[in-house]
Parts: sequence; structure tokens; C-alpha cells
Amino acid sequence: MTAKVGVVGAGNISPQYLSHIATYPDVEIVAISDLIEERSTEKAEKYGIATHGTPGPEGSDIIYDNPDVEYVINITNPQNHIDVSLQAIRAGKNVWSEKPLGLNLEGAKQILDEAKAHGVTVGCAPDTVFGPGFQTVLRKIRDGEIGTPMGAVAIMQQPGPDLWHPGPEFLFQVGAGPTLDIGPYYFTALVLALGPVVSVTAGGGKARAVREVMAGPNAGKKFDVEVPTTIRALLRHASGATSIVLLTFDSGLSRHGFLEFQGTDGVIVSPDPNFHHGKVVTHKGGKVVEEIEVPEAGMGRGIGLVDMVRSAKQGIRPRAQADLAYHVLEIMLSVEKGVESGETITLTSTVPEVEPMPADWDPLTAD
Repeated sequence: MTAKVGVVGAGNISPQYLSHIATYPDVEIVAISDLIEERSTEKAEKYGIATHGTPGPEGSDIIYDNPDVEYVINITNPQNHIDVSLQAIRAGKNVWSEKPLGLNLEGAKQILDEAKAHGVTVGCAPDTVFGPGFQTVLRKIRDGEIGTPMGAVAIMQQPGPDLWHPGPEFLFQVGAGPTLDIGPYYFTALVLALGPVVSVTAGGGKARAVREVMAGPNAGKKFDVEVPTTIRALLRHASGATSIVLLTFDSGLSRHGFLEFQGTDGVIVSPDPNFHHGKVVTHKGGKVVEEIEVPEAGMGRGIGLVDMVRSAKQGIRPRAQADLAYHVLEIMLSVEKGVESGETITLTSTVPEVEPMPADWDPLTAD
């Protein structure tokens, strides 16, 4: 039996979900909704989705009131993540949300509490870290290949999307910036590998309070920057490990996907956690002792949903459950708070250890 899925949001990221989910035998998209009807119509026609339209009034919504829909994929903009997830939960639907889980801890906690009260499951992106690239790294760390993990370094630096994006304003508003837009990939990977974070010390700020669109028809348009565009953070994990994180839209040097883990016996260099595949390199004694190119192997956005569906059948905890996303959200908001205050922030949330994917896990073969 395939799980029936309704999609809320038919914007820029939707093709990545729709195209990949069409290849996964465990799930089937039966409805798609968007505030702009033309977008839902275009996606429905392109991907063969039977029901489409705009959100309807109470009692007539094609997603929440659809008895066939068991899971809702929430790929609206971050400002709407909490509201859309809560509507789905209250309708008795399981939810897969794009990252971040929400823009504030109060609303995100409400998602956790209401999901429990309604007996449904909520999962959250990113699921790139559950692809074979990073999962190979995670299995090696758990198998003790670098000894006891001591810490990690994560770097994403670039001049900023205003250099090339025709409409970059939203990436500099509350809910985005390098911390909440790019951070989920790195912070989730760090938590999976080294365990929950207990405190954050951070610094940074904005290189410019006003930026300018540099490409496209709006070139020359100026806009305000609402969030820190550079963060440097020290994360202290409950395990005793420490992580150093640099995320910036203010760099003259472009460097993406830098993520390495140091242990007492060696170092593993991870693929970019924003992708499902990549190169895994193990160093010991100052030498490369193993280098593996891990293929994508049919992985794509939506594998977290597939894991949710399979985990429900097996009666086990999904790997990308919402409490992991809640903890990552608290890390990110604590980083921004630390940049503003200069204080070390103690976190209140935690998350259980998440088991790595089996090496032979395959979304293209029905469970």
C-alpha cells in the first residue's frame, strides 16, 4: 500500500520534491494546493496529480479535508511553516515540512505538542543529510574509524546571493540569512554526528545594512538587511565535543560544503551536507587512508518522507522527526541571539541519538 500525499506549496522548490517522489513506490501524490492557482495547475498537469487548486474555506480544502491524504508536504515559505503544519496536524494528517520547522520556538513547540495530542507524526527537512554521502560519514564515525569524536569544523562562505539572484531580498529577511537558510544542513549534520548541543557562543554581524540587487531586471534596487550575514559560532555538545561554524554572505572567497570531523585517531572529511552524495575522505597520521566517491543512487528531496512512511509501518522512530528540527532551530536562534548579545546561550532542548541509515537503504525499492 502506498501512502497518499498532499502537497501545500507549488513554488520554486516543488519540482525537486515532485520529480523525486514520483520515483518512490512507497508514496503517491494525490493533491497539490497553492495560493496561486496557476502554479498548482501547472504542477498538477506536469506531474500527473489528480486534484489541484487553491486553499479553500473551512470544510472544503482539497488537502486538509481530503480523506485520501495521509501525509502533507509543507513547502510553503518559512513564514507560513508553523500555520500550515498546525492546520494539517489538526486535520489528522502526518506532516513533512521544509526547513526550518518554524521561525520561533513557541510556534515550533506547539507543532510538537499538537502532533502528540493528535497522534500524528511530523518530520522536517533537510533530508540531504540522510542521503548516502553523509550517512557513509555517520556510519564510519559510529563504527569508531576516527576513534572518539572530538569536534568538527563547518564552513559555508560566499559573497552573497545578491550578487547573482534576481530577487534576493527574502534571503536577507527574518527567517533566512546564512543562519536559517543554509544553517539547517550543517547544524543537523553536526547534531547527528556529535549529539545534541548544550550551549552556543557566537559573534558576527552585517557587512552592510543595505544591499543592492546586482543581477536581473531589478539590478540596482537597494534593500534593507534584517539578519546577521556573518556568524561565527562555537557549539558545545553534550558528548564533550565542540564544533566551530562559519556561515557568511560577506566573503570575498566562495567555499561551500566544508565539513570535517576530528577524532582521537583520525579525521573524516564529509561531502557537502546540502547534497545527497559526494566524496568521503579519511585521514590518519597526516595521510589519506581512504577516499570514497559516494553516488546519489536515486536519492533526492523526499527521502525523509519515505523514511517516515516506512518507519510508521515498522513501528519505529523516523530519523528526521520534528524534535531534531526543533533542536536545530533552537541552535540557530541561539546563534543569532548570541551575535546580538555577545553572551553564551544555554540550550533547553535535546534530541535522542538518531540511528544511521542502513548502507543498503533504497528509496526506489518498496519496503
